[in-house]
Amino acid sequence: MTLRPVLLACLLASVPLAASAATPYRSMQQILDASPAADWRTPDPASTLYLELEAGRVVIELAPGFAPEHVANIRTLARAGFWDGTSIYRVQDNFVAQFGDAEADDPAKAKPLGTARHKLPAEFERDAEGLAFEVLADVDGWAPQVGFADGFAAGRDPASGKAWMAHCYGVLGAGRNLEADSSIGAELYVVIGQSPRQLDRNITQVGRVIQGIELLSALPRGPEPMGFYQDPAQRTPIRAILLASEVPEAERTRLQLLRTDTQSFRDVVEARRNRRDDFYKRPAGHIDLCNVPLPVRAARD
Repeated sequence: MTLRPVLLACLLASVPLAASAATPYRSMQQILDASPAADWRTPDPASTLYLELEAGRVVIELAPGFAPEHVANIRTLARAGFWDGTSIYRVQDNFVAQFGDAEADDPAKAKPLGTARHKLPAEFERDAEGLAFEVLADVDGWAPQVGFADGFAAGRDPASGKAWMAHCYGVLGAGRNLEADSSIGAELYVVIGQSPRQLDRNITQVGRVIQGIELLSALPRGPEPMGFYQDPAQRTPIRAILLASEVPEAERTRLQLLRTDTQSFRDVVEARRNRRDDFYKRPAGHIDLCNVPLPVRAARD
């Protein structure tokens, strides 16, 4: 017996076939409601940042597996209260919200870094060996392979043996100057626009927002061309940036993240890749890496 051409092509391309029309379609919410407790994980408080604004709290999960030296510096800066009283001083439409010390370029006004390191290597990518990588079968224009590692969207190149975080919506990056090794994690930004994947492997990425992205994406945009506020009064004050591990347990934001190495997550991806509810008349058969949802829920006792 020979395989039909369409089936053979799908097998050779390692593209998952669309679910049979006879298979009952489950929405993402139905999949999550049925997911076992073991499919969810609690973020490590030592790798969780709270960006405290007047409007509320932005919760960020750090990525020590991809940028260990930057994350170590960020922890040092947070423990020292470096960002307390600083601001979000740049909001560029369809790009980023950037924050830190707006006077960092003026030695007379810049906040002292304390015991934080003043020089770090560029951590644009890491060795893929030993990294648990859940491959997404869909074709990507920015990497030979894409998928998820440590709960983060990532790219991988089997030829070079390297892996890196993808610049998706909500990602936290470390601003730098022209020199590759000129970031230390003091000036940070969050992607609030369409995923600028051209920045993959060009900037050190240090985490992603897991709750509260709307507090950043809804901020007034600064003027063209780059969104830096010309009037300091337009900046958004930062009350503090704290490590969750330094906050009393009763005051922490208790969240759980769906593990990306589970069947529940794979089912979520397929439900979004091939929507078959009453609204969708034609399943897409494809999903973009940065459009894959990474579900978050309030922690359950």
